[in-house]
Amino acid sequence: LTSTPNKRSPEPRKIICMSREDFIQKMTEIVGWGTKEEYGELFDKVDVAQDGFINWDKLTSFILLELYEQDERAKATVVPQWKDLEFLPVKHKDNIQKVIFLKSSSHYLTISKEGLLAIWGENLKLQETFPITSDATKLKHLWVTSLVSLENVNKIAVAFTSKEICFYDLLSKEEFACQYKLQGLKGTPICMDYWYDPLDANESILSFGDITGKVQAIAFTAALISLFEWPASACEDGEATMTINWAELLSGCHKCCHILEHKLHQGDWVRQVTYNASLDAIISSTTSNTNSVVLAWREKSKKHLNMTSFNIAQGIHAFDYHSRLNLIATAGINNKVCLWNPYVVSKPVGVLWGHSASVIAVQFFVERKQLFSFSKDKVLRLWDIQHQLSIQRIACSFPESQDFRCLFHFDEAHGRLFISFNNRLALLAIKSDASKRVKSHEKAVTCVLYNSILKQVMIGSFTSFGLR
Repeated sequence: LTSTPNKRSPEPRKIICMSREDFIQKMTEIVGWGTKEEYGELFDKVDVAQDGFINWDKLTSFILLELYEQDERAKATVVPQWKDLEFLPVKHKDNIQKVIFLKSSSHYLTISKEGLLAIWGENLKLQETFPITSDATKLKHLWVTSLVSLENVNKIAVAFTSKEICFYDLLSKEEFACQYKLQGLKGTPICMDYWYDPLDANESILSFGDITGKVQAIAFTAALISLFEWPASACEDGEATMTINWAELLSGCHKCCHILEHKLHQGDWVRQVTYNASLDAIISSTTSNTNSVVLAWREKSKKHLNMTSFNIAQGIHAFDYHSRLNLIATAGINNKVCLWNPYVVSKPVGVLWGHSASVIAVQFFVERKQLFSFSKDKVLRLWDIQHQLSIQRIACSFPESQDFRCLFHFDEAHGRLFISFNNRLALLAIKSDASKRVKSHEKAVTCVLYNSILKQVMIGSFTSFGLR
């Protein structure tokens, strides 16, 4: 299909086109196997425009696309194999409120309601635990409600029932020194989320929801310099704590950030909140059947919100969003998992049936385009999104109890699924899959050569060679 110049000729290779008859004849002669009918069908599939001829670029593009689609289909049908359920040796005495992974240090953090922060190594060995605040008397009178990692600025933010959010510096000489204390919130924040722009880490958004139904977000514009503006009279001591009042942020005193908020959930606890960059919207949810899920879209000015909402029968416990599939999955109190197009609020695009109890958590397995769901009867299901079928069911061996707090977190990068049961933390780890490794040869590769003219790689082994 191509004419290759000799080494002395600087001219580019000449593209040669083949008719259907020539293609069938040449492929039968060169490949040496396969029927003429099969090569005829291949030609027809490549020649989608019905031009009557194909060239090398058309053929290779078709083959690569077919291989990619086969790979995607294979991923969608792969069912993970799990190691035995393992309970980690936690020291939390109250409900675990959050599990996060710090990419910068490869550590996991868990925090519980009583304010105990635990640090785990990447190997999940417990390294250290300590109260998140040094004020032991105050600790008895407040609860921790949520925790997020501010990876771009090496900080964590912790929300308390005292209607405040504290920001702790991970790089401080003093372990988890409180750098900022945001006070004066009108309602107790009970869920938080943090996002930053990977192309410009100065741009970031901390969103949170409270018990009054209000969703609020702080949009930072100079995060790498400072989250908030230090007053001129402030002490220059790097270990000092700066106190910020919420009213100051609302008034616009801090030029390096601005506030976004809405009250569409008014009267209901905001159970979950997240900002998604592909939608440029803040997604939040409650257990109410009115405004169960609200999408607050940022306008072009980035300082105002337009709202759309989903009314879901009996409400939901949680949600997750898959940006490539453009789907929101909701964990229904009515035992159903629903899939929604964020632009279509009238009805779901899919309903996943199979749970016999209220669904309390959902999370996408992003790379495989699958979905985890966990129900109140402690049953974990994995769903094939394309076919909307349950492909795996696991009954978790938690203690018998009707009243429990559950946390569900899937660390896809490490293949680890964390499920908490009050103050206990269980781990389901995916077995390593050797079949994922790409192999071009059965035996050890002995040499590799690159042909710059043909733009091909020649790979040799003890038993064969191949072109890539």
